[in-house]
Amino acid sequence: MRVQRPWGPSGQAISDVVFLLGFCVSLRIWAAVGEYDKPSLSAWPSPMVPLGQTVTLQCHFRSPLKRFRLFKTDGTSLPELHGNHFNTFTLGPVTREHAGSYTCSGFSRSLAVFSRRSDPLKIVVTGVFTKPSISAHPSPLMRAGENVTLRCHSPLLDKFILHQENSTGHFQRRGEMLTRGHAPADFIIGPMTLASAGTYRCYGSLRHSPYKWSAPSDPVDIVITGLSKKPSLSAQEGPVVRSGENVTLVCSSESTFDQFHLLRDGENLGSPLAGGRSPHGALQAEFPLGPGTPDHSGVYRCYGSFTHSPYSWSDSSDPLFLSVTGSTTSTCPSTMDPHTTEDVAVMEGEPNEDRTVNSEDPAAEDVIYAHLNHGTLSKRLFTPAPLSPMHPFTEPIIYEELNVNQDHAEP
Repeated sequence: MRVQRPWGPSGQAISDVVFLLGFCVSLRIWAAVGEYDKPSLSAWPSPMVPLGQTVTLQCHFRSPLKRFRLFKTDGTSLPELHGNHFNTFTLGPVTREHAGSYTCSGFSRSLAVFSRRSDPLKIVVTGVFTKPSISAHPSPLMRAGENVTLRCHSPLLDKFILHQENSTGHFQRRGEMLTRGHAPADFIIGPMTLASAGTYRCYGSLRHSPYKWSAPSDPVDIVITGLSKKPSLSAQEGPVVRSGENVTLVCSSESTFDQFHLLRDGENLGSPLAGGRSPHGALQAEFPLGPGTPDHSGVYRCYGSFTHSPYSWSDSSDPLFLSVTGSTTSTCPSTMDPHTTEDVAVMEGEPNEDRTVNSEDPAAEDVIYAHLNHGTLSKRLFTPAPLSPMHPFTEPIIYEELNVNQDHAEP
């Protein structure tokens, strides 16, 4: 008896079944990929691109796709972005038209179907507008637990974005604010911790152009102070020097600081100096200020820190009052001989008549010290009275109280 072969003499039925099974498996795999997986889109070196620079977009997908496509979903259209056989796309030199939101998808030739699109990636072009200003209030030097307000402002922009760079070089967006009438934007940072200390910059934009930003503001360093013992500050030539004499300030500490910072009237005077050993073994740094000028007069303080923690400083040193004499801001001599005559200057333009400061006069309490310029002021003779005590101050201040008697007339 003849038995009929179930798949036919040529084996065509078997091949048809294998094809159908493979097609079904492919559909199931691709359906799973399309439903449960989608590519991701990243930008290198950063999604914030300065005007005229380039940026590389990369579409990541776990399955071995053969082709990728990049889409610009927001902002001005770029018709040249059609597709790529590789998963990288280079944009640039970027213009304002490159700013916008991008997505990507993968393509399989066998199925002629694109995967789901990635989440959108915002490409911001910076440098479109001039930079805003940034300032710290009440000060960029804060103690742990305090709040600091960073103020960003531009007369042309109404949206501001604040960015922070920490000690590891990581950038983080800290806030975004819309303003009315081109008013400044105040960002409150705090309570202060080591994580919130760092270098801050702000950008500005217009609310109807969210992907076109200004150039970054100048940086402002927010530092936590008071986490270690204070150093000491001294002047090699003394706190009172004549104009033209060299001025060198020395900051020293028994702690193992490897950096020292010098500030005048709250303003940082530049890069920190590495510490060396003094003849007595203490760590110190010398700050040469050059020939003394009136601009060098002021109140100086120094701080110590460590290289591995640049935003954590010590307590402030005691203030050093530096005065440069022989200029428009020179001070009276700190010692006076009551048995000799001295020159006293009367401000140029005032009447050349005898002037008396009476210690019993209540208004005389406001006379604490005088800055005199012997080169431009007229000279008067006087015999000084003995110094009398003044009201104490919380910080040491060098001053002289003057009592010019009316009995001594000009010869």
